[in-house]
Amino acid sequence: MGIRKHSIAIALAATCALTGLAARAEDVTLRLWSLDRDIQPAPNLIKEFNEQNNGIKIEYRQLQFDDVVSEAMRAYSTGKAPDIIAIDNPNHAMFASRGAFLDLTDMIEESSVIKADNYFPGPLKSATWDGRYFGVPKATNTIALYYNKDLFEAAGLDPDKPPQTWDELLEAARKLNDPSKNIYGLAFSAKANEEGTFQFLPWAQMAGASYKTINSEGAVKALSLWKQILDEKLASPDTLTRSQWDSTATFNAGNAAMVISGPWEIDRMLTDAKFDWGTALLPVPQEGAQRSSAMGDYNWAIFSSTEHPEEAFKALEFFASRDSTMYQDFGQLPARSDLPVPPTGDANKDAALATFVEQLKYAQPRGPSPEWPKISKAIQDAIQAALTGQLSPQAALDQAAEKIKSIEG
Repeated sequence: MGIRKHSIAIALAATCALTGLAARAEDVTLRLWSLDRDIQPAPNLIKEFNEQNNGIKIEYRQLQFDDVVSEAMRAYSTGKAPDIIAIDNPNHAMFASRGAFLDLTDMIEESSVIKADNYFPGPLKSATWDGRYFGVPKATNTIALYYNKDLFEAAGLDPDKPPQTWDELLEAARKLNDPSKNIYGLAFSAKANEEGTFQFLPWAQMAGASYKTINSEGAVKALSLWKQILDEKLASPDTLTRSQWDSTATFNAGNAAMVISGPWEIDRMLTDAKFDWGTALLPVPQEGAQRSSAMGDYNWAIFSSTEHPEEAFKALEFFASRDSTMYQDFGQLPARSDLPVPPTGDANKDAALATFVEQLKYAQPRGPSPEWPKISKAIQDAIQAALTGQLSPQAALDQAAEKIKSIEG
């Protein structure tokens, strides 16, 4: 009898062990693609998520920047797409409009974690297509004006009153410009890539234009101002070829009195800039005009081909639950207006962050349009043609408008 009981106990133990193995074998495995490196959100959030042991595991693949769109589109068309991807916000509509991304509207409406009203309008719009949500903003950024307070004071300008309008910006740039000391009044990027569009579009938008009306009077006025700044040599000629990163380096070195750039530069500026500096919202065409700014960073999206939509959305909810520490942990601004950026203890840094958070209220996505890369190229070409004198600003933007019209059909 004792032997029999012992045998039964062993059999039960074995059954339980097998059951446990079966449960583990049934864990859902999700695949996530992103270009984030080990110090950035995706791999760290995945690690934290996997440590929950909640029956869902995420496998991570890091992509290269230039490969994200092509790899993702190829994978979707061949039935090998991951479950989740982090996609650059201007490319979101390309996938959503083709049915490649899962419609998350109903899930978001029922979620106690992801609330559409909590996001800044710009980031949320970038994840929206045809009135439906096809993604969740991952993080965000924008651009504003940095200025050298020491140079302002030396030029007789009030260091506590940065330019508020385009006329004030132009006047300040003229006073700050000092060729004898190799100091330009302003630095920005008009490079013939997405950075050029990223920097120019807010100027057109503040003047009442959009990419669909890129040859309107306001957009022409904006591009004419850029040309005037270059023609008067208030900005370096290599503005046409330099990136935002390089333009900011010019400012940090003391060779530009102002620069238009983003919050990703704050830490470098604190280290490299050996002068007192401040930040301000982008100047507007005239007092009382509408504000705008560029909007960058990525969105989370779930591919419509996933076999595990509920589990994938649970992963997005987990990621969103960590938004409050996005800046603290990764130096990236959360895309949510309900989450203040925690004080850093550095007064200059906190003041700059406050400026960018305020600017985010007015940030607008590029598009959204399924054909954004082509549209952006048309705008880039117009900027280059006007600033190099090949065409007048009006003619260059007329040409861009015709291209965009033919692109969108």
